[in-house]
Amino acid sequence: MIDPSDQDHMRRAIALARTHLGLTADNPSVGCVIVKDGVVVGEGVTAQGGRPHAEEQALEQAGEKARGAVAYVTLEPCGARSSGAASCSERLTASGVAEVAIACEDASALASGQGAERLRAAGVKVRLGVLEAEATSLYVDYSPQRNLP
Repeated sequence: MIDPSDQDHMRRAIALARTHLGLTADNPSVGCVIVKDGVVVGEGVTAQGGRPHAEEQALEQAGEKARGAVAYVTLEPCGARSSGAASCSERLTASGVAEVAIACEDASALASGQGAERLRAAGVKVRLGVLEAEATSLYVDYSPQRNLP
């Protein structure tokens, strides 16, 4: 059973992602909320045009408060970037977040389990499928074969 506060935080991430649907070029619109001790310390949504990613913005906002926090992300954080820059899973790991709750897995060749696996390998707790049914509608038109993070 999902904790009610988990639902609230993931619903906020979903609401953020909805604000940029259709505005993020080939990338999907993703929402990210970072919570520490029950308080939101960072939020982000994929920027118009596709960069920066939601996780990057939320981590920048959270700063050191991200250490030991929980990140709620609507789509699996990227495991690699087409640009060669640090992926969102690498950034989340480096920030020291303790846990990442993910609504939907990403079938993109640059994510597809890589993001979640990178987090797990670094000792970050990963929960998949948190409010997946509510977030799925965000990615109906997302075609991962042509989308690169």
